[in-house]
Amino acid sequence: MTSAKVEEGQEEPQAAAADARAAEGYQRALGARQIQMIAIGGAIGTGLFLGAGKAISKAGPSLVLAYAIAGLVIFFIMRALGELLMYRPVSGSFSEYAREFIGPFAGFVTGWTYWLFWVVTGITEVTAAAQYMTFWFDIPQWVSALIFTIILYGVNLISVKVFGELEFWFSMVKVTAIVGMILICAGILTLGFSDAGDSASVTHLWADGGFFPHGISGTLMTLQIVMFAFLAVELVGVTAGESKDPKSVLPKAINTVPWRIAVFYVGALVMILSVVPWTEFQPGVSPFVAAFQKMGLGLGAGIVNFVVLTAALSSCNSGMYSTGRMLRDLALNGQGPKAFTRLTRSGTPLVGTTVSAALMLVGVWINYQWPGDAFTYVVSFATISGMWAWIMILISQLRYRRLADRGVLPQSAFRAPGAPYTSVFALAFIGMVIVMMGIDKEARISLYCAPLWALILGVSYVVLKARNPGNKAFAGR
Repeated sequence: MTSAKVEEGQEEPQAAAADARAAEGYQRALGARQIQMIAIGGAIGTGLFLGAGKAISKAGPSLVLAYAIAGLVIFFIMRALGELLMYRPVSGSFSEYAREFIGPFAGFVTGWTYWLFWVVTGITEVTAAAQYMTFWFDIPQWVSALIFTIILYGVNLISVKVFGELEFWFSMVKVTAIVGMILICAGILTLGFSDAGDSASVTHLWADGGFFPHGISGTLMTLQIVMFAFLAVELVGVTAGESKDPKSVLPKAINTVPWRIAVFYVGALVMILSVVPWTEFQPGVSPFVAAFQKMGLGLGAGIVNFVVLTAALSSCNSGMYSTGRMLRDLALNGQGPKAFTRLTRSGTPLVGTTVSAALMLVGVWINYQWPGDAFTYVVSFATISGMWAWIMILISQLRYRRLADRGVLPQSAFRAPGAPYTSVFALAFIGMVIVMMGIDKEARISLYCAPLWALILGVSYVVLKARNPGNKAFAGR
C-alpha cells in the first residue's frame, strides 16, 4: 500500500486486511516482563562487551560522548517506531510500514535486508559462542556451533513464550553483569580496594592525552562500531504482533531506552575508564576482561567469558526469531515463497525459521574455513543492513505523521516528541555514519556489498512482479 493511495482513501480496507494476515496464527504470548527484558537486552550485546575495546583504542574517553549522542539518535528512532506501532502493531513491523508508506518495493527490500542482517549476525554470533566455549572445554568449534544452533532452533519452534522466557534470562545475565561491574568500579573509586585502588581516578577521563586523544576525527571514526552496538534495539518492534498488550507494553519498553543507554553504555564506560586508563585497552580484548585483570580479580575472565557467551547466544536466538517472522510477512504479501507462511501448531513460522537456521550453519562453516577478517566484514555489512531498517522506520514515520496531521489517518496514541525534526536529525546522523564507513578502509567493504545486494533484490523484484501481474503487493504508486 502506498501513501498516495492512502491519501485517496482507497486502501484502508487493505491495511486492515494486511494487519489481519500478519497476525493470523500468531499467539500473543509475550508479557510485559518479557517485552521489557527483550527491549533491554536488545541494546546490550557483543558490540559492548567486545567491540568497545577497539573503539576505546581509537577514540579514548571521548567514546563515552559518541555513545551518548548515538544513544540519543537511537531514542529518536525508537520513538518514531513507537508512533508507527501504536498506529498499527504488526509482526512485520518496519517492513510492513515501508510497504504502506513508501511503496511495495521498499517493503520488499526492507524485509529481505532485515532477514539477511539477522542471518549474517547469527553466523557471527554462533561462531563466537563456539569460540567462547573453548575457554573451558577442548572441543572442536563446529561441534559447539552445531549444538547451539540446534538448541536455539528447537526453542524457537516450541512457542513464542519459550523464546521470550529464554531471552528474558539471557538479558538478565547481561544486565546483572553490567550492574555488577558498575558497582565494583564505584566501590574501587570510593573505597580504594583491589589492585586498582591506588591508581583509580575519574581524572583518567581527561588526564591521559585529553578527552579527545586522537582528535574529533578519531571519535567520528568509531561511529560504525558504536552504531553496531545498538543494532537489534528495534527488535521490540518485531514482537508487536505477539505481545499480549502492545498498546500498553511497547510504549513503556521504548521509553526505557534513554536510561538503558545512560546506565549500560555511558555509565559502564565512565566507570571502567576511571578505574583503568584508556591507554591500557587493546583492540580485540574485552574492556570488561581488561578491567577485571587490572583489579586482580582472578575469576573475572571466566565471568566475562560466560557473559559474552550469553550475549552471543541471545543475539542468535533473536536472529532466529526475527528471520522467521520477516520471511512470513514477505510471503503473506506475495513477496516471498508461500511455504514461508506455514506455522506450527504453537504459532511459530516453521519453514522460515528452518531455512534461516540452516543458512546460519553454512555460514559457520565458511567462517571456520576462512576466518581472517571475516568478523570485521560481517560486522560492517550487518551495520549497513541494520541501519537500512532504521532509515525505513524514520521515513515511514515522517510520511505517516504528514498523513495523520492532515486527518487522512488516525493519530497515534504515542507520538514521537520533536518530530519531524528529530526524525530528520536522525536520518542526517545515519548519513554521516555511512560517510564515515566509506572513509574507513575496513568498513568500506560493506558499501561495496550493498549495491550487489540491491541489484539482486531489484532483479528478484522485477521477476516476481512479472510472474504475479495481478498481485496487489507489487502495485505501483
